[in-house]
Order: sequence, then C-alpha cells, then structure tokens
Amino acid sequence: MNRRNFLSATATAAAGVAVAPARALAQSAGPSPEMRALSEYMSAAADRPLPAEAAEQAKHHLLDTLASMVSGSQLPPGLAAQQHIREFGGAGAATIAGTALTATATDAALANGVMGHADETDDSHNASRSHPGCAVVPAALAVGEEFGVDGARLLRAVTLGYDVGTRVVIAMGGYDFGSGSSLATHSIAGTFCASAAAACLSGLDARQMRWVLDYAAQQSSGI
Repeated sequence: MNRRNFLSATATAAAGVAVAPARALAQSAGPSPEMRALSEYMSAAADRPLPAEAAEQAKHHLLDTLASMVSGSQLPPGLAAQQHIREFGGAGAATIAGTALTATATDAALANGVMGHADETDDSHNASRSHPGCAVVPAALAVGEEFGVDGARLLRAVTLGYDVGTRVVIAMGGYDFGSGSSLATHSIAGTFCASAAAACLSGLDARQMRWVLDYAAQQSSGI
C-alpha cells in the first residue's frame, strides 16, 4: 500500500467512525409523543367542526379585534404602520383595516397587528398573561384573504391560534411565568398564536406543523 492509498483508507475509516454515531442519532431521534400529538391535532383543525359555543366565542373575538384594528388605524402607531406599507409593502390581496390599502399577507398581518394593539383595547387572556387577538386575527385575516378561504375555515384557524398560543405559555407556567420573570409572554403567545392560525389556513400536514412549531419557538425565544 502506497502513501496515497494509506491516507485514503485512513480518511474513509475516520469518516465511517464519525458518520456512524450521526446515523444512529438520526435513526433514534424523532418527534416526542407530545409533539406528534400536537402537530396532528393542528393539522386536523382545518376540517374539524367547532362546537357551537367555541364558534360563537371565535366570532366575538374576531369582531372585537377587528374593531381594535379600525380604531388603531387612526392612532400614531397605526398611521406609522400604514406609512411603512406605502413605502416598503408590495401589492397583495390582503386588506389593511380601516384603509383602502392592500398588501401581501405578511405585510398586512404586521400592519394590522400594530393597529390592533395600538390603543390596547384588544382582548387579553389572564391565564397566559397575553394579548392573543392582535396576533391571531391579523394573521388569520391576511392568510385567509390570500387563499380565499371561507368563513368556517377562518373561524377554525382563529380558534386554533388562540388554543395553541395561550396553552404554550400556560405550559411554561402561565401567569406566574409572566409575572415572576423579566420575560414578556406577549411575543411567545403571539408568535405561536399567529403561526398556528396561518398554518391552519395554509393546509399544512402534521410534519409541516412540527416545522411551524420549531420556527415559532426560535422566533419567540431564540431557542
């Protein structure tokens, strides 16, 4: 065996040693039972009929947040959001509440979210110490307009957003987590709320829902 063959054989053996544990880890790793159950629950939400009481509550929260968006459109934060859309937003199918402006789903969700929380008349959830509506509803309306979904599916997405986003914070300690630390729960609940609602309207499967949850965790808390 010459020097070149020896080096080649050594490199191959070393690579094999390094790859073997990685392969074993990849084969053994997988979603936890909790992650699997949650992602499957989320992926089925678009076609799962809502109980009458839940549907009625979703309508109330949707209208309440929409009213907050319209009132916020006349306040300095709302006007700043509209100016941002005029300067940087692209053409799209999603409406900016209280205006004649339209934008992409992403830009509309951002602007409407700012307006929805501008005067803090949006809803709040005590158990999770969060304001879910100003995240859920703008995201759901924007993506719903983008895909042209019907009202029933929109309500299911809104309900899922409230359900998932608030429960994430509750699982972390809920009100005590928010009041007993320097961490703001609004970014955590809001990010998961909006992500779940948008994913529901996008028709993602369980595997894709896991990706959504992964990215929501990264965006909200830097995991």
